Amino acid sequence: MTRANILITGASSGLGEGMARLFAAQGRNLALCARRLDRLEKLAAELRAEHPGITVVIRELDVNDHDAVFRVFSECDAELGGLDRVIANAGLGKGQPIGTGKFYANKQTAETNFVGLLAQCEAAMGIFRARNAGHLVVISSFASVRGARGNITTYAASKAAAASLAEGIRLDVANTPIAVSTIKPGYIESEMVAKSGGGSMTTPAEKGHRDLVAAIEKEPANAFVPWWPWTPLAKVLAVSPLTLLRRLM
Repeated sequence: MTRANILITGASSGLGEGMARLFAAQGRNLALCARRLDRLEKLAAELRAEHPGITVVIRELDVNDHDAVFRVFSECDAELGGLDRVIANAGLGKGQPIGTGKFYANKQTAETNFVGLLAQCEAAMGIFRARNAGHLVVISSFASVRGARGNITTYAASKAAAASLAEGIRLDVANTPIAVSTIKPGYIESEMVAKSGGGSMTTPAEKGHRDLVAAIEKEPANAFVPWWPWTPLAKVLAVSPLTLLRRLM
């Protein structure tokens, strides 16, 4: 099944921008949403010039403005003639160790990555349930597998919550035409990963974006991206004692 009309949040840079470029090259129509409207305008102009047969809709959107999420998703659905896939990609990676006086930074990450995601899922599923069709893609993270220390404690917890939310929605619409996928990227080159320091395990952006799109197109329940080394490493982490986990996370 070809999902012709795709909405992507967090589309102004990183994984969102990379996915947008690849889906545009496949001839898909796009609704691109992000806080940085200037970047969206530049990206949309490039995509329209390179792929004149597609429609590209852009909207300035902060997913913490929950009313705006519902309004924007509805507008994009109408403008594209029906959304077939929503990729809930917008998120934050900032944070500090718990108890070090940086509550508000951790709170912002938790609210964006979970409550902001909840708003996106509610808006998308409202559209999909109404027509009994669609594909919801939740971008979680490899960090969701276990708890993490230091600066990514809250980030990892929020991405575990994202994965749990997606699984609950998947259970709720099982045996219907609505698909729900949880995608868990490892380190893929981006502004966020550059700040967190993925090191030698970081996948180049071009390959990482290709792998993301390929995984999404298969519409799996869950997928680590890239498959290597993150899928086998997740199995190791799942049973690792805290002493080993502290070295790895």
